[in-house]
Amino acid sequence: MAELRPGYEEVFTVIDYFDGPLKGVANFRRQPHFYDRVFDESQDEYSNLYQLTPISRHVFDLAKEDWVIWKRWESSFHAGKTTLKSHPALPQDRVRHKDIRAVLDSALKTDKETCIIQAGLFEALASQTLPNGVRRPLQVRWTDPKLDR
Repeated sequence: MAELRPGYEEVFTVIDYFDGPLKGVANFRRQPHFYDRVFDESQDEYSNLYQLTPISRHVFDLAKEDWVIWKRWESSFHAGKTTLKSHPALPQDRVRHKDIRAVLDSALKTDKETCIIQAGLFEALASQTLPNGVRRPLQVRWTDPKLDR
């Protein structure tokens, strides 16, 4: 993996994406957290704010394993070796993916009691040679929105 820029943290997964990462797992203060982008109803669009909820080591390990499964599918798809029909996992990974998702779908949620709100700036890591269409790894810089005013 490319080196992170100073002040940035590692993004491990992107579970949902629309004009930028919406949900996934990234470090916050070097600890894995579930991030969930805040929708601004008054602007009728997503803000740059994220709810960050700490996750357990077990959930973190499963999220990383599922990301490897998805990245394998993504690479195969963009290389023309599979179709959208197989999304989001190759046939040999399908059972494991379903087992992992059964846990992650209930574990990766915002906990309003423990989450912290931070502004997030996601950027691609340094240029890598990847097939067309394959997402580049990301890094994120979290800042306290109260200090950004």
